[in-house]
Amino acid sequence: MAPRANWKGFLRLSLVTCPVALYPATSDTEKVSFNQINRKTGHRIKYAKVDADTGEEVASEDIMKGYKVDTDTYIEVSNEELEDIALESTHTIEIDEFVPKADIDIRYLIRPYYLVPDGKVGHDAFAVIRETVRSMNKVAIGRVVLTNREHIIALEPLGKGLLGTLLRYPYEVRSEKEYFDDIQDVKVTKDMLDLAKHIVEKKSGTFEPDKFEDHYESALIDLINRKRSGIRTTAKAAPKTGGNVINLMDALKRSLASERQAPPPAKVKGKKPKKRIEGQREMLLPISGKRAAKEEAKTPAPRKADKPVRAPVRSKKAG
Repeated sequence: MAPRANWKGFLRLSLVTCPVALYPATSDTEKVSFNQINRKTGHRIKYAKVDADTGEEVASEDIMKGYKVDTDTYIEVSNEELEDIALESTHTIEIDEFVPKADIDIRYLIRPYYLVPDGKVGHDAFAVIRETVRSMNKVAIGRVVLTNREHIIALEPLGKGLLGTLLRYPYEVRSEKEYFDDIQDVKVTKDMLDLAKHIVEKKSGTFEPDKFEDHYESALIDLINRKRSGIRTTAKAAPKTGGNVINLMDALKRSLASERQAPPPAKVKGKKPKKRIEGQREMLLPISGKRAAKEEAKTPAPRKADKPVRAPVRSKKAG
């Protein structure tokens, strides 16, 4: 199933306009997630929206937005009033300016999106805007409304499409001074710096995302599969530490020695592993509640799958 666009509208550079769609470039839905369940029954916990004072459940049509100005005092704002202040960027990404990418502080980056032409028309105009940005070697800055809030978006070419990155406003970024002021000014000697550089050289390589593994995610999958298979889990012993090293120079020397003794990573020969299918995740066998467990006891236990099967991922709206 193709992912659903988070936003559809128009991309405009002066008088050049084309219909576009915005898709999230990342996803957290492939990670293991948990539901809250009742320990006594094994049933899932359900949440209800209730009045804080009366404790009575409130129907969806009776719920509106309110801005808190004082204790128990709110300014009520209706959906109609919010629609009245809708901005042009609700339907159009207007490119306001072009800036060098290096000028954008990484603290302002929020999340990436893919911007593509929407439909069969407008591909020529899209290509003109994309190649203009590419030829200028700059980033296009515009505005877009997602989940009723206006965001700054930085656009840059990525293959045949555009990569759009949401940016924070200045008031959302905290100054580093309030955190760094208490850091002591320490003079690092040349010997220490040289040793540290040798360690860095031993660890240097190219960034290859495919070789990184989410160890906690893998441990969660293993835990759930083991519990599903009825295998008892035991607490692991706390990892041993190397102890406190008081002398910094000694610590650097020992670190460098351990790096020199470590064997280089072996290259795996043979068949290449199959690539993960995009948009799919590992499906874990369900954990039954106590009530269901009694019913399962009457039937043969299911065989543990050698490898978890992947199931389609549902895209979520992002703001």
